[in-house]
Amino acid sequence: MEMEGGEKSRSRLCSICNQRRPALKRPKTLQQICRECFYVVFEEEIHRVIVDNNLFKPGERIAIGASGGKDSTVLAYVMSELNRRHNYGLDLFLLSVDEGITGYRDDSLETVKRNELQYGLPLKVVSYKDLYGWTMDEIVKMIGLKNNCTFCGVFRRQALDRGAALLKVDKLATGHNADDIAETVLLNILRGDIARLSRCTSIITGEDGPIPRCKPFKYTYEKEIVIYPLSYTPLILLSFSFLFGFDGTLPFIY
Repeated sequence: MEMEGGEKSRSRLCSICNQRRPALKRPKTLQQICRECFYVVFEEEIHRVIVDNNLFKPGERIAIGASGGKDSTVLAYVMSELNRRHNYGLDLFLLSVDEGITGYRDDSLETVKRNELQYGLPLKVVSYKDLYGWTMDEIVKMIGLKNNCTFCGVFRRQALDRGAALLKVDKLATGHNADDIAETVLLNILRGDIARLSRCTSIITGEDGPIPRCKPFKYTYEKEIVIYPLSYTPLILLSFSFLFGFDGTLPFIY
């Protein structure tokens, strides 16, 4: 009975450190681990992706596409931490786009501005109004609601490229995660778009253009990106702060 009790007790400990009680089951590996070990493995996996894929070189200027949402906010924090911890030697910048959509971008831009101060990263905001002479609201009034997302997507991509050029960066890092890439693969299969299917899984794209884009979160699950900032004080200013518990604790998450 004592052996059974001892086995049962050990099974309730973190599968990595065997010291603390598990706080979550990782969606990627199904390991039951504690909060502290989750932070370590989450950050270390992203570091390995950066190193193994040679995403950056010392001395490069890197713009982080910052929308104020969970992916870009976590990416900005993790990139700044890894750059300091592992001495990448990168100059990091936040790059945001203001589409001019009333009630849509206002709050998230405020989050990005707080991140600028919080993480100590310079911020550049480019707007549709400044670049094209029109806000997205004005464009919708002219063309109507039909296909407005298509216009906005094209404008936004060009705005990021032009903003990156203004910052004179070497690469643009985006918060696209494993779930995003899986969705893109499925969409391209359904559309029969073989050309895009062949390149949508690449961790670096646009290498033949002026400013390549890279995805440090290529192998990171969206659910783990959501879990990461829970009760993690430096990230408490996320735009999805309602996910935090009132007592600052992290419930067991599957």
